[in-house]
Formats: sequence, C-alpha cells, structure tokens
Amino acid sequence: MRIELPNPAEFATMSGFTPSETIKGITNDSRECQEGDLYIALKGEQMDGHDFITNAMEQGASAALVSKDYLSESSNMIAVENPLEALGDLALKWRNQFDIPIVGITGSNGKTTTKDLVYHVLSGFHAVHATKGNFNTSIGLPLTLLSMPKETTIAILEMGANQPGDIQTLCDIAQPSHGMITNIAPAHLEGFGTIESVANTKAALFNVLKDGIAFVNAADSRILALSVPNEKVTFGISPDCDFPADIHHEADGTITLTVDSEEIPTGSQNLTFAKNVIASAALTVTLGLDWNQFREAILTFQPPKGRCQVKLFNEITIIDDTYNANLESTKAAIDYLSAFSGGGRRMLVFGDMFELGSSSEEQHRKVGEKCIDANLDALFTVGPESEQTDSAASVLPIHHHFDSKDELVQELKDTLMSGDHLLVKGSRGMAMETVIDDLVAA
Repeated sequence: MRIELPNPAEFATMSGFTPSETIKGITNDSRECQEGDLYIALKGEQMDGHDFITNAMEQGASAALVSKDYLSESSNMIAVENPLEALGDLALKWRNQFDIPIVGITGSNGKTTTKDLVYHVLSGFHAVHATKGNFNTSIGLPLTLLSMPKETTIAILEMGANQPGDIQTLCDIAQPSHGMITNIAPAHLEGFGTIESVANTKAALFNVLKDGIAFVNAADSRILALSVPNEKVTFGISPDCDFPADIHHEADGTITLTVDSEEIPTGSQNLTFAKNVIASAALTVTLGLDWNQFREAILTFQPPKGRCQVKLFNEITIIDDTYNANLESTKAAIDYLSAFSGGGRRMLVFGDMFELGSSSEEQHRKVGEKCIDANLDALFTVGPESEQTDSAASVLPIHHHFDSKDELVQELKDTLMSGDHLLVKGSRGMAMETVIDDLVAA
C-alpha cells in the first residue's frame, strides 16, 4: 500500500521527523517505494518488513520507520516501539487537524458499495475524501487519513474487520463523527469464531459516537439490538424508521425505490444494490443533500470492478461479482441472477469462500441449496470447499465440479450458448475474475 502526502511540509512539522530528504509519500511495500517515501517496516506472520529496508532505500526512500529492535547507524532510520502503532498515531494527529464529518462505514456485506455510493453522490457538492480499494485495515485506514487534503469537507472511511477488536482499533485512529453498520452476517468466522463476536466487534463503531450520529439498518435485528449512545437515524424496508423504503420492480426488471415518500429509480435489477441505495440515502440526506441531487446522482453511478458488473460477450450476459464472497453476498448475487428478465439459462460459476473456519462445509452446502431454491439451470464449481456446493446441488440439470480453473473454462466454452446468463462469484483469494478473462479472450 502506498499514498502520496498532500502536504509534505505540514507532515514534517506534525511528525517531527527530520530525515535528510523531504518525505513525500508513505508505503509499507518496498516494491512500491518511490523516491522521497517513508517506508514502514512491519512484521507480519510470513515476512518481516525490516528485511526489505535496503530494497526500499535503493528505490529512493527518504527514511524508514523501524522497530527499536532494528539496529542501524543511519540517521534516516526512525526507531519506534511499534511501527504499526506509530503509523496510527501519525494518522490520528493528521485527522485531528480537521473539524469535518468523518463517516465510518463497516458491515459484513455492502460496505464498499455503500461507501462508493456515498462518495459518488456527495462528490458533486463537497470536497470528499474516501477510502480507495482495500485501504480499510489497520494499515490502509491510517494511510487513507494521511492522504486527506486540507480542503476536504467530508471523509468517508470504510472499516474492515477480520478478528475481534479490529473496528475499535480503527475507531481509535479515525475518531468518526458518524457511523454506519450495513449489516451483520457470518463472514470471516475463521477469525471471529461466532456471529456474536462479529456483532460485538462491529458495535465498536456505534459505541464511539457519544457526540455523533449512528445510522442503523432497521432491517437487521442484530444491528437494532446494539446500543447507541447518542443520536441515531434508522433506515430500511420497514415503515417504522426514519427513512422507510418500498421496492418496486419496473417492466424492464429494474428497481425503483420509494424512500421517505421520494421515488428513486436505481436503473439496476440488483436488490442488494437497491438496499445500498437506501443506506446511502439515509446518510447523504442527513448530511444535507436534497432529494433531487441524490436522485440524479444515483443514475450516474457505475459499480466498481468485480461488484455485479454486467458484461455482454457473444450474446451471453456475464455478471462479474468476483471481488469477494461470503454466504450472504453469494445468496444475494444468486437472487440478482434470477431477477434478470428475458429467456436464457441462469448459470453460476462458484469458487471457494474463505475464512469460514469450522462452518465452511455447512455454508458451502447452503450455497448449493440456494441454487436449487433459485431453480438455476447450471452450477460449475472449483476449489476443494465448493465440492460441498456441487454435492448439495446434485439435482440441478447441469452441475460439475472442477479441480482447476483451466478445466472449468474449457467446459464453459463447450457449454455456453447465446442468451445464457452467467454469474461468476468467489472469494478474493480464488481470483475468479481470471475465469471471465480467459473466457472472453477465447
């Protein structure tokens, strides 16, 4: 991960660092290091960043933030107890120079799309700074804050969590004034253990809002059960909330929302996307946007790569939802596939879901059961865990499990026909987008 500093001179004053050359950027990856960067040497489970300090300096780094255990006589080595904590401290110092809304968004599903929607809607009217890519961790969030320009009027920060305590750590750094939890579902159970642990971890975002606003998804019982220390704004497909919403399907299959008596055409057939629109409406309208501005902005939104992107290839509709996968997002993607209008077969290409711990077999089988419930015409699976999905969906007209993506792609070439609708889904580590790339390149 690497960022450019918006104001190197102010960073130097704030940090107190005095290397021989001005620090212009920050990175924790020596391969991405550029001239004038501060290299953060972090110790991981597999590698120690201190082993790559020489590489970083050869790339032109101005200085390296290192552990006190690292012995060096170079004046450009800034020694601290813990480089990761020091990075967080620097980010907090920079954040504290801003008196603006700092919005934290977390959740098991939908947090990235909601963040992107909020950024898109507000950016026409504010100087908005938002998380890019996967900069939502204890490394990425501090870098996001440190890259925030001084003219920023609203910041939208995505907060990811893989284990208990992660959200609290991010809140300690970001000090959000507003917070939204999109939903709570059984994701990353390998790190959390239980859904209750997921809920407790996400709850930290609301707990820090003693003077701020919590945006509460009224359709999620686990979120409704969380305590909110100050003001809350509720939203959801329910009449009993501040932003009540109804869903209408148009003749072409696209969804129009009625949110707080306002009609919002989404231009999308994706129900999950529509729910993200409801969440973003609650947040942006509360922050002062008017409904006409919101309505116009939604229709110009383009989903990021790998998030239910629709592509046409040889008269075949390919739905690229390869960014990541857990049980809830996969079931929602299958619903999206099922909602497509017109003829043609509905088919799922599915790769393993990661970080599910002891519940992996059960959750992969539930995906197969969902395929049956949705009356899919075909299922193609790859990866050791998704063998359970294939087994659970054995009554489908077509179902095949593959040991490699190459075999899978070859089968798709032989099977796909004009008019088919193909959903491709899997965890990030499966890199299922390569299936689409190989198919389209054929």
